[in-house]
Amino acid sequence: MTTKQRAYLKSLAMTMDPIFQIGKNSMTPELTRAVDEALEARELIKVSVLQNCADDPRELAAMLAERTRSQVVQVIGKKIVLYREGKKEKKKIQLP
Repeated sequence: MTTKQRAYLKSLAMTMDPIFQIGKNSMTPELTRAVDEALEARELIKVSVLQNCADDPRELAAMLAERTRSQVVQVIGKKIVLYREGKKEKKKIQLP
């Protein structure tokens, strides 16, 4: 992913609300499956890491990206933005 594409995705993510929250249970198989399904449907998602989660948000982002075969767009504070390109016939986001 180029820096221009990353900047474009960041601008799209600014207006989004987080659709998942990672709490004290941290990473569970159910969360991973749900994130995978959301990426399939939306391509770009935002995840919030709650205060009671002891894990580092950057480590969680890397783990989620690896498990869902997606890319980490950014991690700011306790917010994670992930992107995975959709199938050609279902593509929603056109990268520059």
